[in-house]
Amino acid sequence: MGYLVNIDNGGTLTDICVVDGARVTRTKTLTTPHDLSACLLNGLTKASHDLYGREDLVRLLISTDHIRYSTTQGTNALVERKGPYLGLLLSGSLNAGEVGEAAHGTDLFDALVGTRIATIDESLPQEALRAAVVQAVNALSAAGADRVVVAHGGVARTDHETRIKNQLLRAFPQHLLGAVPILYSHEVVEDENDVRRVWTALFNAFLHPGMERFLYSAEHRLREAKSQNPLLIFRNDGHSARVAKTIAVKTYSSGPRAGMEGARAVARHYGFNHLLTMDIGGTTTDIGEVTDGVVRSAHRGKIEGIEVSHALCDVVSVGVGGSSIIGVQDVGISVGPRSVGSAPGPACFGLGGTEATITDALLVLGLLDPMSFFGGELRLDVARARAAIAERIGTPMNLSVEAAALKMEAAWIDNVARHLREFTCITPDTVLAAFGGAGPLVVCRIAEAAGISRVLIPALAAVFSAFGLGFSDIAHDYEAPLAAATNADLESCLAGLRERARAGMYAEGFNIADCSLVHALQISTVSGESTVPLLTDSVPTVPDGARLSVKLVVAKQLAEPSLRGRFEKGRIPALSQGTRGVHGANGIRKLPLYRIDDQTSGASAEGPAVLEEAYFTCRLDAGWRFQINDGGDILLCRA
Repeated sequence: MGYLVNIDNGGTLTDICVVDGARVTRTKTLTTPHDLSACLLNGLTKASHDLYGREDLVRLLISTDHIRYSTTQGTNALVERKGPYLGLLLSGSLNAGEVGEAAHGTDLFDALVGTRIATIDESLPQEALRAAVVQAVNALSAAGADRVVVAHGGVARTDHETRIKNQLLRAFPQHLLGAVPILYSHEVVEDENDVRRVWTALFNAFLHPGMERFLYSAEHRLREAKSQNPLLIFRNDGHSARVAKTIAVKTYSSGPRAGMEGARAVARHYGFNHLLTMDIGGTTTDIGEVTDGVVRSAHRGKIEGIEVSHALCDVVSVGVGGSSIIGVQDVGISVGPRSVGSAPGPACFGLGGTEATITDALLVLGLLDPMSFFGGELRLDVARARAAIAERIGTPMNLSVEAAALKMEAAWIDNVARHLREFTCITPDTVLAAFGGAGPLVVCRIAEAAGISRVLIPALAAVFSAFGLGFSDIAHDYEAPLAAATNADLESCLAGLRERARAGMYAEGFNIADCSLVHALQISTVSGESTVPLLTDSVPTVPDGARLSVKLVVAKQLAEPSLRGRFEKGRIPALSQGTRGVHGANGIRKLPLYRIDDQTSGASAEGPAVLEEAYFTCRLDAGWRFQINDGGDILLCRA
């Protein structure tokens, strides 16, 4: 069996895990926003050096069975409103007002569509319809639309959208240079809820260009480097598939979902009934939870509070990360959602950044070591950090650099803790899992502010989403309407779905006989939607007048990483590797420094202290105790 390579691409850093049975090799590289395939190849090259003692990318790729890839690029694009300008062409019962109202007062509809809206009468005769749609698309294009979404409201949406499509293909053939891409809502998803279907199509159109450019470029470069298998994209439904078999909207929040797959495995391993997760990267904090072994999700997921047609893991992404821009707003401090990313990055990176971030603040306060940051591969510039904080925070608020940095830290902590409290009901049973490069930094104070007394920092916290990819299978789901609640209609529907599943898994390189199939009946009534497992080819009792559809999930299981380690009562004193001077409200205090890689199983100590490994740092505050187990996981508890 060959390697399983997992890659999680974030806005600031890209994480790589190479899984070889129980052995996991990890590394990080700076994300290259100008060409995301560059950081992918850079990271794989670094991983090959860690495996073989020298760079040998070809050897690694030849020895790899599957490469699974997740990304926060779609999440970050929506958080920061960076993407194409969309035009919306409506017909039938749909109107712009009800589509805009679904955004619940946010600026999302204005940011994606704005005033680029046109409406046509689908009942027009053929020639008149052609003239109307051509005029509408020309107007939307002239208004700045880079892509156009066509959506018809009503039961005949497929027929009417197809009619419009035929007219537009004649008027704007796709072989012409500069043709505006046009997306039809029924081709993205079959959903009778018109507004939900439109938003799904809008999100897909917004995310498609960036995902397409990068993913196909990455796949091409991997082939050039002798990769033997196609790149697999990890989706927000918890499964992976070839790039060519994945729609863009399913890449949204795929990075955070990967972390949730790892969190589910960890919760099961330790028996945590309620695991609240906090994945803090460079651009966002992604919050989710696992309750009684189940990842919180929804049959109709939400993107920034807007319901979409696909199932989604319920992860909230907020614009607070290690590279989020911190500034002065009115008389207070604002945090995010804009981020400096990896280019130019925080001011302390020395790559041209001049904005102040939490990374700059914690460097100035002494928590971060400028020489050992990022495994010693990136030397931080304290002088640049101080200059940025003085200019952006200190001078406007008439504070010293250190006082300004403390204000920045407090605002950042309050922002994250507030979102944790808003996300779920926190109980004495709640354990907070802190991961991502910035997750452990000041987690004790975040936990205290949120009312949580236990924190888990996984052994692979800094690359935990990449690690979580290792718990995904290659899978596809298919759905079709069930015309009538009869066994004959169900048998016919299942036969069609199974044939689609056979073809889909054949395209992935697998025989369907080697895959698992799960069937379910989806029931929609005026009171809501529900899903019933189909264990036989017989239709269960359903309410009169219900709309029915059948869903099939086909999966090829891949090998999963193994988890080990328990937190026992027996403890041994942790070994301190010196001290670190950290600024606090009462000035500088020298805190014991514990290097995690130098500790043995059961090592424990009380705060205040600093915990550190190659890719993350954690300040253990007074009143907290840490313990490291033989799996490398760290449990923080109120002492």
